[in-house]
Amino acid sequence: MEYIIIAAAALLFSLVYFRIANHYNIVDKPNRRSAHSEVTIRGGGVVYPFVFLLYLAYGQIFSEVHPEDYLLFGLGLFLVCAVSFIDDLRGLSSKVRLIFQFMAVLFLFYFIQAAPTTPVFLIPVAVVITMGVLNAFNFMDGINGMSGLYSLVTLLSLYYINSSLTAFTDADFILYPAIASIVFLFFNFRKKAVCFMGDVGSMGIAFWIAALAGTLIVATGELKWILLLAVYGVETVITIIERLRLGENIFKAHRRHLYQLFANDKGYSHIAVSAAYAGIQLVINILVIFSDLAGSVLIPVVMVLSVAAYVLVKRQVKKQISRSL
Repeated sequence: MEYIIIAAAALLFSLVYFRIANHYNIVDKPNRRSAHSEVTIRGGGVVYPFVFLLYLAYGQIFSEVHPEDYLLFGLGLFLVCAVSFIDDLRGLSSKVRLIFQFMAVLFLFYFIQAAPTTPVFLIPVAVVITMGVLNAFNFMDGINGMSGLYSLVTLLSLYYINSSLTAFTDADFILYPAIASIVFLFFNFRKKAVCFMGDVGSMGIAFWIAALAGTLIVATGELKWILLLAVYGVETVITIIERLRLGENIFKAHRRHLYQLFANDKGYSHIAVSAAYAGIQLVINILVIFSDLAGSVLIPVVMVLSVAAYVLVKRQVKKQISRSL
């Protein structure tokens, strides 16, 4: 019953937000880099910080959730969401965004208590990687259903780990953002999306997933759990390298991601492409969860195979596109 109530509240909140967004013209207008052709509501991902507030309120009343335990997480989440929402509305420089993302990640690190278990010289590396995760979700959120479905697969994998392998957090702290993802997908995972996630959503859910994955890594001492984000990681890093090689500004909109080539140039449906990405990540998650290989072996094996497969597929797709021109 609890989850039905939360889903209904998130659904109602989204509908109210849509009316506000329409009134104040908070919309995404298509341009030559867009993967859509119609004006669509932007910022539907505000449902994530809203659901976090529901988690605190419902948990304090009906369970043993103590809001003060989530103060640092909440500060980081609302900081990154607020800055991202402002960026959705009027645009901010990449330097401003990165400064606030850095501050939010520091809150996250204090929340998951990473410092005591992380060598001092590795903390800057971990901060950079975490900021990379946030921006990877932002970069990959370009077609209908992509980040909503990918996030749902990741969250459900974390829920399985938490309930069946290692209890590292409150189960509802995983299920609430999963519910928010389902509600968002109801409006977004379709041929003609009602709304887009916006930076507020992609950054918000990325921050939440980073907190969960970080908590799991600290609790188990296993780095292999970073592979739960392997698909986004591989595509983002390789695309950044490609754009740097071409002398492009990596913070500017573009259409060089493989998923964009499939959706925009090859004409595959957004639904099919998004489902394929989520499905590939699910296969990797199953391998990571049930494999007996040590992380020192599993991580390089999965990453090498993923990079090789990505490069080969992207090269083949580019050749097909070139021949069709």
